[in-house]
Amino acid sequence: MAPGNDDSSAPDSASSAEVEPLLADVADQEKAATRPIEPASEEIRPFDFRNRTLLAPRELRKLRAHQEDFINALASRLSALLRAEFPLKLKSLQTISYQKLTESWQNPSHLVLFKLEPMRGVSIIEIPLQLGLSIVDRLMGGRGEAPESVQELSEIERALLDQAVQIILGEWSNHWLKIKDLKPIVLGCESDGRFVQVAASETSMLVLSLETGFADSPGQIQLAFPYSSLEPLIAQLSKSDELVAAPAPQPAPVPWKWNPVLDEVCVPVTAEWPGLELAARTILNLKVGDTLPLDPQCAQNVQVRVGDRATFNGRLGTVAGAWAVELTAILNR
Repeated sequence: MAPGNDDSSAPDSASSAEVEPLLADVADQEKAATRPIEPASEEIRPFDFRNRTLLAPRELRKLRAHQEDFINALASRLSALLRAEFPLKLKSLQTISYQKLTESWQNPSHLVLFKLEPMRGVSIIEIPLQLGLSIVDRLMGGRGEAPESVQELSEIERALLDQAVQIILGEWSNHWLKIKDLKPIVLGCESDGRFVQVAASETSMLVLSLETGFADSPGQIQLAFPYSSLEPLIAQLSKSDELVAAPAPQPAPVPWKWNPVLDEVCVPVTAEWPGLELAARTILNLKVGDTLPLDPQCAQNVQVRVGDRATFNGRLGTVAGAWAVELTAILNR
C-alpha cells in the first residue's frame, strides 16, 4: 500500500465550520482582557481611624446606665434649686475629636472649664446662653423667661448660674464615688469657643449631651471629658455588675466657737419636774396650810429648760443652804 494512502498515521482534520466558533471565542477573550475597568457605582469614602468608637459594647452599655442614673438625680437637684420642674434626658453619649466638639458649640455660649482632681486634663461644660438666661431669670424670682436677643452674661448672672454649674459638677462626681473620689475645680469660663483650646484637635473627648425643655426654652447641656482620663474609671465600671459603695469619709467635727457678742445676753433658765394631778374640786378647796404630797422620785427627774427648750435632766438638791439642780444628762432634742 502506498504511504500516501495510510489513513491510520494522519492527524484528525477539523472542518471550517468547527474552527470559526473557536476563533470567535478567542477574539472575545482578547477584547475582554483589554477593556478598561469601569469604576464602582458605590462611592469610596476614607475611614478616619482617629474618630473610631473607643467604647466596647459592654462598656458603652454600663456607662450609659450609669449616666442615666446621674441625669435622674441631677434633674431632681436642679428642680429643687429652681423650685420648678427641670426635665432632663440623655440625648447622646459618644466619643468625638476635640475639633468636632468645638464645631458643635453655639457661639456665643457659656463654657465652663473645670478639672477633676486627681485626674489629668481639662473638661468643659457648655450651657447655651438662652438656657442659661432662663435659669438666671428663675433664680432671680422670675418665670424662667429668657430675653429674645441673646446677650453675654454679666458678672452677677454668671455668679447665679454658677449655682447650677456647681450642682452639675457635684452630682456627676458623687456618682463616681463608688470607684474614685473626684473633686471638681472650676478653672474659668468663656463665651466664645474659638478662644478655648485645652486639648489638641485630634484628642478624643467623651461627650455627654443632656436635652432639656426648661420653661419652654429647649436647650442642650454638654459635658465633655478627655477620654484618656476617664478610661480607667470606665474600665473598672464595666468589670463588675455590682460595685460595693465605699463609705464616704466622715468630716471631722468642727469645734464650737463662742461669739463674744453674746457674753452679756441674758437667757432665762428654769427647772421643773412632773406636776401633781388633782381633781378640780380639790384644787378649789385648797387653803393656806394644806400639805400636798410629792413623789420623792420627782426630785431625781428635774428638767432644766434654756429659754423654751428642754436642754438638760438633773436632780434637786441644795448648795450652801440654797436650792440647786445638779445636771445629770444632756437632752438631744
